[in-house]
Amino acid sequence: MENKFSLAGKVALITGGGTGIGFDMAKCMLASGANVIITGRREAVLQEAINSLGAGAFYFVHDMADVSATPSLVADIIQSHGKIDILVNNAGINMKRPAIEVSNDDFAQIIQVNLNAVFVLSREVGKHMLERKSGSIIMISSMAAYYGIDRVAAYASSKSGLYGLVRVLASEWSAHGVRVNAIAPGFIETAMSKTAMNSDPDRKHKAMDRTPMGYFGKPEDVAWTAVFLASDAAGYITGVSIPVDGGNSIGF
Repeated sequence: MENKFSLAGKVALITGGGTGIGFDMAKCMLASGANVIITGRREAVLQEAINSLGAGAFYFVHDMADVSATPSLVADIIQSHGKIDILVNNAGINMKRPAIEVSNDDFAQIIQVNLNAVFVLSREVGKHMLERKSGSIIMISSMAAYYGIDRVAAYASSKSGLYGLVRVLASEWSAHGVRVNAIAPGFIETAMSKTAMNSDPDRKHKAMDRTPMGYFGKPEDVAWTAVFLASDAAGYITGVSIPVDGGNSIGF
């Protein structure tokens, strides 16, 4: 029987793939047979990442906020790798601050990186996928799109907007072979999240209390879900947001 979970022969583009969840997604997609391209702003971090990932991993330096450079990024990747089968919009920024202290510029910056830039990259990659009548686009959302979390007004707005974008793009593109979905990670143990949680014990306790499985997830939990959504095994799945959260979104 054909292995529908294989990504052999596919080319995946993962933004923010040098660290954290993005790095684990790159690792798992490589293990599943794909060639993987990661992007980020810091070349030294990207170089270290592909050295660790090994054969089949490549990088391009790109600042998501600079949407004027996005079309040339996509063109360069297609020229050097021939195609893009999978796009994972993983890169994003956050800010934890009471809403009344968030300036117009603060709010706009997060919307620019987490939503506007994601749309632009998805649009440019989408043009290529639509021509080929094949592709999988995955947005990385958040629990902040499922329920209210204090002090993340801009971040929650951007991640909620992503799911609206998923549904529209899926509606427009799925009949042409391009599937669009989202993953909403729950509380995942990364270096950044550990620092944040350890500095806010009350929030950590609240998060754990409403997670039925009783522990925080690992980056690879999100990564393998991305592999599934990118694969032919998920060929009839589009327009959805899948929580990878140990039940947090339904916990009480």
